[in-house]
Amino acid sequence: MTDQSTPEATSPIPSPAATASARAGTAAGAGVSRRRLLGTAGATGLVLGAAGAGLGYTAAPAGATPLTSLGADRAMFHGKHQPGITDALQARGHLVAFDLAPGAGRKEAAALLRRWSATAERLMAGEPTAHDDTDVARDAGPSALTITFGFGHSFFDRTDLRRQRPGALDPLPDFSSDRLDKARSNGDLWVQIGANDALVAFHALRTLQKDAGGAARVRWQMNGFNRSPGATARPMTARNLMGQIDGTRNPKPADPDFDQRLFVPANGDPAWMANGSYVVVRRIRMLLDDWEKLSLPQQENVIGRRKSDGAPLGGSTETTAMDLEKTGKDGTYVVPVNAHARITRPDQNGGAAMLRRPFSYHDGFAADGAPDAGLLFICWQADPLRGFVPVQRKLDRGDALSAYIRHEASGLFAVPGGAAKGEYVGQRLLEG
Repeated sequence: MTDQSTPEATSPIPSPAATASARAGTAAGAGVSRRRLLGTAGATGLVLGAAGAGLGYTAAPAGATPLTSLGADRAMFHGKHQPGITDALQARGHLVAFDLAPGAGRKEAAALLRRWSATAERLMAGEPTAHDDTDVARDAGPSALTITFGFGHSFFDRTDLRRQRPGALDPLPDFSSDRLDKARSNGDLWVQIGANDALVAFHALRTLQKDAGGAARVRWQMNGFNRSPGATARPMTARNLMGQIDGTRNPKPADPDFDQRLFVPANGDPAWMANGSYVVVRRIRMLLDDWEKLSLPQQENVIGRRKSDGAPLGGSTETTAMDLEKTGKDGTYVVPVNAHARITRPDQNGGAAMLRRPFSYHDGFAADGAPDAGLLFICWQADPLRGFVPVQRKLDRGDALSAYIRHEASGLFAVPGGAAKGEYVGQRLLEG
């Protein structure tokens, strides 16, 4: 984890001009729901009648609006960049990696990405799938659904496209704190799904898995969550499962070098990655039983920020600049030298920065009652050798937080730029 993340509600990293225009369209009566949402006929909400009530359904209270703003939020599939990178955090997420089936190559991969792109466009618009829709999300709007596709290092071997493999996709170096499960790492293809409704997110996951058909098989899959938009009285930076405000220093679009840090330039190399980005995915278990034994001051010294409001130690508010030279009465630094927030500061890492857009996860309990819970770390950058790698190397050498986390899975994927209307994601690579 680093001291960079995305606020959960009114994010300073908005969707690329998509959400606002979608809301305007909704207000004007544009169709954003699956099969013209049930319940749009009348101010009394969902009235199912006696038969419905007998089955245990409850009519919505008088005056209820069937489709709230939460369900109406819509991201655009087509654009300069793929969705799911600069969009605000969503309440529910799925990460899934696929391996191409034995015998499948470039032709099959192209057909699969064509199917997946067509499906993603429909689902993100709040429409049912073209064939055999499961009706899981029938009554919901788009719910800010985003679907993002990427290619792993092995994809280029499987498709005989080695000459097109970017140098930035070279395998990540080993880190001393890694405890990686190879079966839950890497993969030929990577898909990120995010939505503000759990059923909408699951519907997308199930549909894309079915769309893979005989061309690809699931290698691994992880489920995550965040606080629901609107759950707090005001927009706030998200908290992680350690209870810590996580991500005050995330890059913002207003930063003059935002695009430079996040995206491959339009004239970049290779050409098919123009306007794309690279994503590092890490499953980081939090050793919560150990963490929760620490006192509040001990936890704050590990992070370097106050738990209550995210302010740097010795600072007044969350956005107060961290004073790395400030000392206490005993002459020691107020922000300890091994504090996580100190080590991860971009100005302490040659300007290295990445846009973090994580999900928390909880996958049950071990026999001793320890929770299998933590962070699905997702970070975006124009070049992982200048983004993730230098920061992680420094963390590896002495981060106080390392004693309370464990990196258990890892992946690096090349995420091409967005598909233009009529194109599918990756078309410039697969048909170039």
